[in-house]
Amino acid sequence: MPANTDRHMTAVARYFEAWNATGPEELTNAVAAAWTEDGTYTDPLADVRGHAQLAAVISAAHEQFPGFAFRLTGSVDGHHDTARFSWELVSEADGAAPVAGSDVITLDAEGRITSVLGFLDRVPAGA
Repeated sequence: MPANTDRHMTAVARYFEAWNATGPEELTNAVAAAWTEDGTYTDPLADVRGHAQLAAVISAAHEQFPGFAFRLTGSVDGHHDTARFSWELVSEADGAAPVAGSDVITLDAEGRITSVLGFLDRVPAGA
Protein backbone atom coordinates (compact mmCIF):
# COMPACT_ATOMS: atom_id res chain seq x y z
CA MET A 1 0.00 0.00 0.00
CA PRO A 2 1.40 3.45 -0.84
CA ALA A 3 2.48 5.64 2.05
CA ASN A 4 -0.27 8.10 1.23
CA THR A 5 -3.61 7.31 -0.38
CA ASP A 6 -6.53 9.29 -1.75
CA ARG A 7 -8.51 8.12 1.28
CA HIS A 8 -6.05 9.78 3.66
CA MET A 9 -5.81 12.92 1.53
CA THR A 10 -9.62 13.23 1.36
CA ALA A 11 -9.95 12.85 5.13
CA VAL A 12 -7.30 15.51 5.77
CA ALA A 13 -8.92 17.86 3.23
CA ARG A 14 -12.26 17.48 5.05
CA TYR A 15 -10.48 18.07 8.36
CA PHE A 16 -9.11 21.39 7.12
CA GLU A 17 -12.50 22.34 5.64
CA ALA A 18 -13.95 21.94 9.14
CA TRP A 19 -11.16 23.92 10.83
CA ASN A 20 -11.47 26.70 8.24
CA ALA A 21 -15.30 26.88 8.13
CA THR A 22 -16.46 30.47 8.51
CA GLY A 23 -20.11 30.31 9.59
CA PRO A 24 -22.15 28.18 11.99
CA GLU A 25 -23.98 26.24 9.26
CA GLU A 26 -20.81 25.69 7.23
CA LEU A 27 -19.02 24.54 10.40
CA THR A 28 -21.82 22.13 11.36
CA ASN A 29 -21.84 20.59 7.88
CA ALA A 30 -18.04 20.38 7.64
CA VAL A 31 -17.69 18.70 11.05
CA ALA A 32 -20.40 16.18 10.10
CA ALA A 33 -18.61 15.45 6.80
CA ALA A 34 -15.21 15.00 8.46
CA TRP A 35 -15.96 13.16 11.73
CA THR A 36 -18.10 10.23 12.81
CA GLU A 37 -20.95 11.07 15.23
CA ASP A 38 -18.85 10.08 18.24
CA GLY A 39 -15.53 11.27 16.81
CA THR A 40 -12.96 12.68 19.20
CA TYR A 41 -10.37 15.44 19.23
CA THR A 42 -7.63 15.52 21.87
CA ASP A 43 -4.72 17.95 22.13
CA PRO A 44 -2.97 19.62 25.10
CA LEU A 45 -5.82 22.17 25.37
CA ALA A 46 -8.92 20.12 24.52
CA ASP A 47 -10.44 16.67 24.90
CA VAL A 48 -13.86 16.53 23.22
CA ARG A 49 -16.27 14.03 21.67
CA GLY A 50 -19.13 14.46 19.22
CA HIS A 51 -20.04 17.02 16.59
CA ALA A 52 -21.26 19.78 18.96
CA GLN A 53 -18.11 19.70 21.09
CA LEU A 54 -15.87 19.51 18.01
CA ALA A 55 -17.60 22.56 16.53
CA ALA A 56 -17.22 24.42 19.84
CA VAL A 57 -13.43 23.80 19.91
CA ILE A 58 -13.09 24.99 16.31
CA SER A 59 -15.20 28.10 17.02
CA ALA A 60 -13.08 28.90 20.07
CA ALA A 61 -9.89 28.72 17.96
CA HIS A 62 -11.39 31.21 15.48
CA GLU A 63 -12.42 33.53 18.32
CA GLN A 64 -8.89 33.44 19.73
CA PHE A 65 -7.27 33.89 16.29
CA PRO A 66 -9.65 35.92 14.07
CA GLY A 67 -8.47 36.27 10.48
CA PHE A 68 -6.33 33.13 10.65
CA ALA A 69 -6.63 29.90 8.67
CA PHE A 70 -5.26 26.41 9.19
CA ARG A 71 -2.90 25.24 6.43
CA LEU A 72 -1.26 21.87 5.76
CA THR A 73 2.54 21.97 5.91
CA GLY A 74 4.40 19.20 4.18
CA SER A 75 2.68 16.03 3.07
CA VAL A 76 0.20 13.58 4.52
CA ASP A 77 1.69 10.26 5.60
CA GLY A 78 -0.87 7.47 5.89
CA HIS A 79 -1.28 3.74 6.18
CA HIS A 80 -4.21 1.51 7.04
CA ASP A 81 -6.76 3.61 8.99
CA THR A 82 -4.20 6.15 10.23
CA ALA A 83 -2.66 9.33 8.86
CA ARG A 84 -0.34 11.99 10.24
CA PHE A 85 0.34 15.50 9.05
CA SER A 86 1.55 18.89 10.21
CA TRP A 87 -0.16 22.25 10.01
CA GLU A 88 0.22 25.95 10.76
CA LEU A 89 -2.29 28.59 11.79
CA VAL A 90 -1.58 31.42 9.34
CA SER A 91 -2.65 35.07 9.44
CA GLU A 92 -4.49 35.93 6.24
CA ALA A 93 -3.32 39.55 6.68
CA ASP A 94 0.45 39.15 6.97
CA GLY A 95 1.27 35.44 6.67
CA ALA A 96 2.51 35.12 10.26
CA ALA A 97 2.10 31.61 11.66
CA PRO A 98 2.22 31.80 15.47
CA VAL A 99 0.79 28.32 16.02
CA ALA A 100 1.88 25.04 14.47
CA GLY A 101 1.24 21.42 15.24
CA SER A 102 1.10 17.82 14.13
CA ASP A 103 -1.94 15.57 14.19
CA VAL A 104 -2.56 11.84 13.93
CA ILE A 105 -6.02 10.84 12.74
CA THR A 106 -7.79 7.49 12.73
CA LEU A 107 -10.43 6.76 10.09
CA ASP A 108 -13.46 4.49 9.93
CA ALA A 109 -14.23 2.24 6.95
CA GLU A 110 -15.93 5.15 5.13
CA GLY A 111 -12.94 7.45 5.61
CA ARG A 112 -14.46 9.64 8.31
CA ILE A 113 -12.39 10.60 11.34
CA THR A 114 -12.96 8.62 14.53
CA SER A 115 -10.16 10.27 16.50
CA VAL A 116 -7.60 13.04 16.33
CA LEU A 117 -4.53 13.19 18.55
CA GLY A 118 -3.04 16.66 18.24
CA PHE A 119 0.35 17.95 19.30
CA LEU A 120 1.24 21.64 19.50
CA ASP A 121 4.72 22.27 18.14
CA ARG A 122 4.65 26.08 18.35
CA VAL A 123 2.39 28.23 20.55
CA PRO A 124 2.66 31.97 21.24
CA ALA A 125 3.60 33.06 24.75
CA GLY A 126 0.54 33.49 26.93
CA ALA A 127 -1.73 31.34 24.74
